[in-house]
Amino acid sequence: MEDGPGTIRDGTIRAIVIGGPTASGKSALAVDLAEELGGTVINADSMQVYRELDIITARPDPVDLERAPHRLYGFLGAAEVCSAALWRDHALAEIHEAAKAGRVPILCGGTGLYLRALTHGLSEMPEVSPAVRAEARALHAEIGGAALRQRLAKGDPVLAARLHDGDSQRLIRAWEVLQETGQPLSAWQERPAEPPEGIDFFTVTLLPERASLYRSCDGRFEKMLERGALEEVEALMAFDLDPALPAMKALGVPQLIEFIRGKASREECVRIAQRDTRRYAKRQMTWFRNQVHANSTLHEQYSERSDEKIFNNIRQFLLTGHR
Repeated sequence: MEDGPGTIRDGTIRAIVIGGPTASGKSALAVDLAEELGGTVINADSMQVYRELDIITARPDPVDLERAPHRLYGFLGAAEVCSAALWRDHALAEIHEAAKAGRVPILCGGTGLYLRALTHGLSEMPEVSPAVRAEARALHAEIGGAALRQRLAKGDPVLAARLHDGDSQRLIRAWEVLQETGQPLSAWQERPAEPPEGIDFFTVTLLPERASLYRSCDGRFEKMLERGALEEVEALMAFDLDPALPAMKALGVPQLIEFIRGKASREECVRIAQRDTRRYAKRQMTWFRNQVHANSTLHEQYSERSDEKIFNNIRQFLLTGHR
């Protein structure tokens, strides 16, 4: 097969990474690139992996799904937990499948931990037995996040200082590793990591002006409600899942649950969900600005072909490997 833009060149796959805060236009850029370059869009958002969270996580709509292949959207059930390691394994498999088919792999999402795990690798992590995992979850349910973090501080003070009381998933993970291995998770995380062999990444970040981004965040939640986010959360509640599961803590889900249960007004639900979305977008902006060395950055929200230079830079990278 003659090399096309998405095939392996000199034994190396050339892949595109698009990262940035929520509501910055990442998905629109990804699908435009995929349509033009013959690409496959691979999800890198930790909440869009759950099949029950379509509207509330703003997954690609049917029009975009028709324009280009999309992978790793809604591939797990809400009762499951998707770790960075699990996602990375799936993402690497999809990258190789896309390249094998002569398509450009385009990773798209705002979960910085996932993207870093992909491009830089992950430290070796220990296996945790189902019994220890169940005990850790039961302990968290019994004593709460604040008390668990205090206990964790005795064995892993580094990670306990880094986490907050409401970060139940990471608190439970740190506690179960400590109980299973007798070593703090922070020590495991310091072990050397290796990036994947045979893949070269071109990274694009979207870092729009904050006021404009916040307006988009606010408008997005209203549109979600119009599209049926409330009904989607009602269906999710019918599964009677553990509230500590990641899917149950997706942006907007806790607030809509409060509204459905009559514990908050619609106005209060919308206000808090919009506020939390803005805060999350701010944290994402800080992470991508400080933790990612991008090959191209768009300092505005993406709209159709809003920066032709990015398209040209990516074409050059795919053809020559130069950034």
